[in-house]
Amino acid sequence: MQAKRWTEWAGVLVALLLGAGCSGGEAPPPLDLAAVTWDEIEARAEGQTVNLAMWTGDPSVNDYMRGYVDSTLQARYGIDLQISSAQGNQIVSMLMTEREAGAAQSEFDMTWINGETFYQLRQIDALYGPFVEALPNRRYLDLDSRFIHTDFQQPIDGYEAPWGNVQFALIVDTTRVADPWQTREELADWVEAHPGRFTFDASFSGMTFLKMLLIDIAGGGDALAGPFDETTYERHSAALWDYIRRLQPHLWKQGATFPRDVSRLHQLYVNGEVDYTMSNNDGEVDNKVAQGLFPLTSQAYVPAFGSIQNTHYWGIPQRAADKAGALVAINFLLSPEAQHRKLRPDVWGDGTVLDVDALPPPWPARFAAAAEREHAPERSAIQDRAQMELAPEYMIRLYDDFRTEIIEP
Repeated sequence: MQAKRWTEWAGVLVALLLGAGCSGGEAPPPLDLAAVTWDEIEARAEGQTVNLAMWTGDPSVNDYMRGYVDSTLQARYGIDLQISSAQGNQIVSMLMTEREAGAAQSEFDMTWINGETFYQLRQIDALYGPFVEALPNRRYLDLDSRFIHTDFQQPIDGYEAPWGNVQFALIVDTTRVADPWQTREELADWVEAHPGRFTFDASFSGMTFLKMLLIDIAGGGDALAGPFDETTYERHSAALWDYIRRLQPHLWKQGATFPRDVSRLHQLYVNGEVDYTMSNNDGEVDNKVAQGLFPLTSQAYVPAFGSIQNTHYWGIPQRAADKAGALVAINFLLSPEAQHRKLRPDVWGDGTVLDVDALPPPWPARFAAAAEREHAPERSAIQDRAQMELAPEYMIRLYDDFRTEIIEP
């Protein structure tokens, strides 16, 4: 099998690097964290407008950010938080374009990123930092966890601040499926016996699911750990696409199309068109049941071959105009108060990045109560099935090859 095309960003990157010397304009001078105190940063942040780019595909996430976070930042620090919808390649393209044009400042002051986006932005030196050590709430972060201090096999090196940790889970309605599949072979058998009742989305969650299958095909565990290897990828991805083609005629819509994102997959599940949905967040099922969106008989689980656990982060663009405001906003998002609220299933159900046992009382007890679940296994029960994220090139290639091998063969 021939090596596949990289995603479109690679071509833009080449053009950018070739033309970087010709661009005009000056980026804002960096905020020298060694020369200012935190009190001075907070003073500078007052009255700033922090433009934030993030995924806005879930109402609970939006309510948390737009209802709780923005009002708290305004009341306590005089910061006006303005949220825009952008993620992944959109953010990379925007920051590339700004740099190529020699823009004096970035459109955004902070961005929700991880994985391949972090990799791409570091490749073009588009992120400000290191800044994490300057945050007062850094002392609470669980940076000893390999799932937090490493992002898609990349040390974060202070250039992005962790703010949520999740593990991929499948979600099934137990009234429809009494004995959920656990292995690749069981999945194939179930799909063939129940045509049209399973699919996955063509966005981040679906590609994470494919990545889990790829790890299993390669031998499981740390079989694909370390830097991206072309030969290894070609060998195991060939088997992956053969497997998906085996499933394809029996998937929803005969595999002729796939839900565009996980929210659309959730809707198919709620409508009874498919029996399974999935989530990168093992706590999401309790949130959706609490909202009355998922049936009470919904249950999340991790298959026998394991699932990927990863962390999402905040980054600050190199050309951000209001870096002080972004730093104060991020520090607040890492506070026990904000992390506890985010963990609650009735709010979001997003896993914390804090070392809960090291928090002062009464926070450990509050976090323990908020982490209790009814429709998903406790994190401790699935930790032994947690897999590290792969190098970012694996995700980039899966996006591209899924289109050429499955969508448009």
